[in-house]
Amino acid sequence: MSDENYGEEYESSFLGNLGYGGENQNEGQASSQIENKPKIFLMGLKRSGKSSIQKVVFHKMLPNETLFLESTSKVVKNDISNSSFVQFQIWDFPGQLDFFDPAFDYEYILNNCGAIVFVIDAQDDITEALVKLHQTIVKVHQINQNIHFEVFIHKADGLSDDHKIDRQRDIQQKATDELADANIHIHPSFYVTSIYDHSIFEAFSKVIQKLIPQLPTLENLLDVFISRSRIEKAFLVDVVSKIYVATDNSPVDMQTYELCSDMIDVVIDVSCIYGLREEEEGLGYDQQSHSVIKLNNGMVLYLREVNKYLALVCLLRESNFDKHGLIDYNFICFKKAIEEVFSRRTAQSKKKPIKK
Repeated sequence: MSDENYGEEYESSFLGNLGYGGENQNEGQASSQIENKPKIFLMGLKRSGKSSIQKVVFHKMLPNETLFLESTSKVVKNDISNSSFVQFQIWDFPGQLDFFDPAFDYEYILNNCGAIVFVIDAQDDITEALVKLHQTIVKVHQINQNIHFEVFIHKADGLSDDHKIDRQRDIQQKATDELADANIHIHPSFYVTSIYDHSIFEAFSKVIQKLIPQLPTLENLLDVFISRSRIEKAFLVDVVSKIYVATDNSPVDMQTYELCSDMIDVVIDVSCIYGLREEEEGLGYDQQSHSVIKLNNGMVLYLREVNKYLALVCLLRESNFDKHGLIDYNFICFKKAIEEVFSRRTAQSKKKPIKK
């Protein structure tokens, strides 16, 4: 079963109000159901890497294959809600498009936008990109002050570590100074990203988390779980996209996130080879998915299925894994609490219509 078909039967979701049909949506679907749900806009200059980002993160395209992508010539709407637990729609805007053209009904669609991701090519001249970023923030802020602004300093794989830091500092300083001079009290988030490592997944995780109203509840549950189970770090990860929906309040280390993300691939690959009967189909991930991997550095990776689309992946010391029965019991309590959050979210979305 392909990733695109992996979510067809899933009808109720923690982020259900963020998803809506993409460019292949049936024309007969009510337009109100489509237009009243928030979106994420990908913006930036031409060839900054916007299309490559969404193809790698959400469509499993290999980074090297993005070299053959054609430049985007029109607005492309991609539905993410049919393939994973994380549900929303991405609009990829071509760099040459004037979003604020009077002929374009930008005020209407901005009222349903949750976040704007502005992509800047870190290896190119940033002057023009900063001008467009400033213009975008100023005009959007006048229409919808609830939109989150995220800046991806992209294609950083071609820069040295020192150059990455200098580039980020330069872009962030100039962008914030220009906003302050315009008396715009907005503080965009800045991320150094590349499709050739997990930085792009971590950046998108941060973007998605800002659209989850229950994030503090999830973080508190994870904090309680790891403190009771003597766990170093825990991630609640979307199985398909590898975006982590939530983590505990301790700092995120890139190597730890990479380990936890790669563990999901290992579990699914092994399950598909050895865990499925001939008549079964799927990704080899179900309610019985459970794995423990002991590393050669004295650490243990621990994975449990939370629901059809979410996995809890933890890193802990092997010396703290001696009472794994206690960890299993704490996980059962954690899973029940998560299910209550989901069921409450679904009940609220059914009772309260989405405001226009």
